[in-house]
Amino acid sequence: MENEIKQQEQMKLPQDFQTLIAGFFPNTKYFDSRFDLLQVQIDESRRNQEQIKEQLRDFKGDTDKRFDKVDQRFQQVNQRFDQIDQRFQQVDHRFQRLEDKIDNLIERIDVKIDRGLKENRNMTVRLFTFALSFSLVAVIGMFGKLFGLF
Repeated sequence: MENEIKQQEQMKLPQDFQTLIAGFFPNTKYFDSRFDLLQVQIDESRRNQEQIKEQLRDFKGDTDKRFDKVDQRFQQVNQRFDQIDQRFQQVDHRFQRLEDKIDNLIERIDVKIDRGLKENRNMTVRLFTFALSFSLVAVIGMFGKLFGLF
């Protein structure tokens, strides 16, 4: 039994020595566990990068959709301006027709006024001629009475 105890003590000594050395120099299990931990962290970083890439793609897609919607709004505004331009052209055309009608009406009125003025002038000349004739007859009659002709 003593022999066994001595053998165990001798065996224990190298184990203690190995433990002491193992404390200073890490064994392969230590490195394996550290590399596994590092691999897990790298894998997690890659997953996070993929998630960020997906989020960026989604954000880019949403942004593109929003800009497309803004573009559609600008197109709608452009179409609206085109409609307004067409309305202005219609209104301008209506004003042009109205102006033409008013010009024709004024021309007809001018013609009627000119005709009326011509008739008035003729009538005035006739009345003036009649008045002069009557006055001349009256003056002749007065001279005739004065000189005793009548």
